[in-house]
Amino acid sequence: MSFYTDRVFPRLCDLAMRNRHLAPYRRRVIGAAEGRVLEIGSGSGLNLPLYGERVREVIALEPGARMIALARRKSPLGAVPVAFLEASAEEIPLEGGSVDTVVMTWTLCTIPHAPAALAEMRRVLRRGGRLLFVEHGASPDPRVRRWQDRLTPAWKMLSGGCHLNRPVRELIDASGFQIERIATGYMPGPRPITFMSEGSARSR
Repeated sequence: MSFYTDRVFPRLCDLAMRNRHLAPYRRRVIGAAEGRVLEIGSGSGLNLPLYGERVREVIALEPGARMIALARRKSPLGAVPVAFLEASAEEIPLEGGSVDTVVMTWTLCTIPHAPAALAEMRRVLRRGGRLLFVEHGASPDPRVRRWQDRLTPAWKMLSGGCHLNRPVRELIDASGFQIERIATGYMPGPRPITFMSEGSARSR
């Protein structure tokens, strides 16, 4: 494993996720979680202090050991018990129907096989459970989308496999979820990296 991947990238990712423009999205998504929560790609744990009294437990799934080490330092800041799970979203080591809420915040872009991961999220959700998400992805503006397509190969190499051009709504729809709410639009910043999709979905 390279020094960049093991040491530098986790720190850069943590700094990027602290962007003040992301905070309102984060608060809204995390604020809607309840019951037993599975957070996909919990990273350095920035969401952990935001979980409220309606949440019984958070299972923080993250494939990177370095990110988990960073997150463990933040977990005491929250009032909710946190269990860290070093695993891939494509193969979630939990029983089917065992969680009430799945949370994704800027995670789907980096998962190598997004459809497989979404299928796993649907599997572990209980009947009537909810997927809560905020993701950046493909813009509906053809000019912006062309730039996203051009930039993505290099961007992936520099940012841990992040795709600028993933069609968030289409991926969620195709995985057997029924979107119940979605809000889209650009946040401040360069348009190829700032088109956001925020909302919730239930298993069909």
